Amino acid sequence: MPQTNDPREPLEHSDVHDKAKGATEKIWDATLKTFHQATFRANQYKRLAQKKIDLASLHKKISATYSELGQLIDERREAGDLDVMNTEEVRDMLRRLDSLKQAAATLEAEKDEIKAEHMAEEGEPPTKMKH
Repeated sequence: MPQTNDPREPLEHSDVHDKAKGATEKIWDATLKTFHQATFRANQYKRLAQKKIDLASLHKKISATYSELGQLIDERREAGDLDVMNTEEVRDMLRRLDSLKQAAATLEAEKDEIKAEHMAEEGEPPTKMKH
């Protein structure tokens, strides 16, 4: 069959197939990109939520340790121990508090890193993320 340049002539089967294949690939690529973005975002929120849970747990431990320390100091003071700050028990509690505070600071920094990742992905300037 001779080929003409008449635009009203039906497209060859291979031309239709190639156009459909190209459109399908574009849709598939867009779908994959959206899926990857969604899973990346979900993972960020999961990590952020876990950091918040861990941080809340640390704050409870810090509060409990403060309470124990206060009670210990008060008991020692009532017992007449004027050098309560130099007892091994108090120094241990203070070391435990320092360790808990350091762990909390580390978690805060990790939260900020996750927020920065989110902002970088969105192409936004670094600000506080509301999560």
